[in-house]
Amino acid sequence: MSVEKKIFGTLSDGREVSLYKIINAKGESVSFIDYGAAIVSIMVHDREGNLKDIALGCDNAAAYEQQTACLGAVPGRYANRIEKGTFVLNGKTFHLAVNNGPNHLHGGPTGFHRRLWNGEICDDNTVIFTRLSCDGEEGYPGNLMVCVKYTFDQASRLSICYQALSDQDTILNLTNHTYFNLNGHDSGSVEGQELQIFADSFTENDSNCLPTGRIVNLSAEEGRVMDFRSPKTIGKDLHKESIHLKNASGYDHNYVLEKNKEGIAAKAYSSDSGITMECKTTQPGIQLYTGNFLEDSNIQGKNGAVYHNFDGFCLETQHFPDAIRHTHFPKVILKMGELYKETTEYSFGIK
Repeated sequence: MSVEKKIFGTLSDGREVSLYKIINAKGESVSFIDYGAAIVSIMVHDREGNLKDIALGCDNAAAYEQQTACLGAVPGRYANRIEKGTFVLNGKTFHLAVNNGPNHLHGGPTGFHRRLWNGEICDDNTVIFTRLSCDGEEGYPGNLMVCVKYTFDQASRLSICYQALSDQDTILNLTNHTYFNLNGHDSGSVEGQELQIFADSFTENDSNCLPTGRIVNLSAEEGRVMDFRSPKTIGKDLHKESIHLKNASGYDHNYVLEKNKEGIAAKAYSSDSGITMECKTTQPGIQLYTGNFLEDSNIQGKNGAVYHNFDGFCLETQHFPDAIRHTHFPKVILKMGELYKETTEYSFGIK
């Protein structure tokens, strides 16, 4: 195992961005940048023994600054949506930016995915990114110290550990926003790739992609197009008539994960490349997003790639969107002095 570090370019204000690359003995690797603590590439072997980069991304810092798809980054303080950019905590109303229709999304226009983190190589397979989110940043209360630890091992497991502490009560929801394509980042649509999600229900969205508070069982008639309990291709039901798909222009939904003891959240597979991916997590939900608006996201793809809608899928492990408004959702309040800790692991293989 080894870790390399190099310059990845500069931001518009002149600050330098660094890229960190963890390489295992098989020659497989994962690369990250300190801008947004983002995953830039995931290089794994296909069944023919060729290395494939299965993460959508850009070639330099300037391109990451310009794109609006949150490519590979850690959004925050609150990943996903908050209705009308307001929430009440301890009797006080807090006002956040509205940057997604009527919603606050991914921590606002300068959320964690738009910040330069402090990067550090810890050993031969681990990189840690940290930052202090000051009281009032994007309207959130409390000085929050955040740490994201990435580890990649010989078994081709990418582990992400999130930790945070605040000196005031606040709300927090951290995830990673990598777009996967198991045939390679520049190979086109993921609709033919197979997905299984270990969830029996999902949180219904309204037309603004906000939870209504209703949890829909996948066994219900209306849940059929949303059902990934058994493996099926992403595109099988993607374009069918359904209010749930219409509201999100595809899949952009939070699934309520089963409490299986292995912590398995999802599995994916490409019959073309033979590449498999398994996702495990401690989080209660997972957002399936099928890249419904990639064409509108101002992306200059790696090696000149042009990304179209549905060319990548995200499996964002998380707490539920707008959970502060729904008391039956898992809690998202981080109490003063309480340690926030969640982990997610993506394992890659060949079938």
